[in-house]
Amino acid sequence: MIVLLNGQRTGSKEAVISVFDHGFLYGMGLFETFRTYGGKAWLLDRHARRLAESCEAIGITYRPDVAAMEKQISALLEANELADGYIRWSVSAGEGIIGLPTDPYDAPAEIVYAKPLAADRPDTRAGKPLRLLRTPRSTPENGALRLKSFHYMNNMVAKRELSASDAPPGAEGLFLDYRGYLCEGLVSNIFWVSGGTLHTPSLETGPLPGITRKFVIELAGRLGMDVLEGLYRWDELYRADEAFLTNSIQEIVPVTALDGGGSGNEQPIRSLAVGRATARLMREYRMAAEEGRK
Repeated sequence: MIVLLNGQRTGSKEAVISVFDHGFLYGMGLFETFRTYGGKAWLLDRHARRLAESCEAIGITYRPDVAAMEKQISALLEANELADGYIRWSVSAGEGIIGLPTDPYDAPAEIVYAKPLAADRPDTRAGKPLRLLRTPRSTPENGALRLKSFHYMNNMVAKRELSASDAPPGAEGLFLDYRGYLCEGLVSNIFWVSGGTLHTPSLETGPLPGITRKFVIELAGRLGMDVLEGLYRWDELYRADEAFLTNSIQEIVPVTALDGGGSGNEQPIRSLAVGRATARLMREYRMAAEEGRK
């Protein structure tokens, strides 16, 4: 695999950062994941804006240039012989002392990865079961809003809980916040439809404010759907007509079953069909992404 390290194409085995990098020592780093369509990154301006705002929030001096990013992504896809790919754009704080500095990080390291995408179309996409986790979602690292940071221990602990459970293969784990409200999936945001209204947990519960989450809310509004963000319990999902998950790589994934067994919840597994609203949003999202590449 070829990666970009500070803008230079480098073999993955030769690409290194310092053992004094505070991304390694203290988790001071941020990243964005997104995909390309026809070689062009989708919603790149939004990802770049979030990355810039997050870097500013934790004192990393870094301002992404969207036009430069587009050229680097094209070069990275070509170097890895990919027509399209999954892109991870990481910014690590850079070298520092062993200790907790207060000055800004003014020499961050930039590492960009690309890997293949599995062939996928909305009309043939398989759904996922959703398993309620015992592990609660940690509170955001930096105030009210969660950053897409290198701090992934909470997700790793929950992923191991899921893999050690009797959840079916491919299931997504669902976090509750510390108060017991629905929060987010291991790698996704959650939506569901009840009575014609689209619901999703409020950012108050501490999920990542996903780029795809925001776009789907906008898309639903353009399609005439009412959207509510609020505080919801697990039982709310059992009353839903349909549900789905979102992230920037998988787009929109239907939820086909709800399983509260991992939390000691006594409710049985409930099967869900792929609903009309979910199917329509899946189609419209892909159309927008493919149109956006032109």
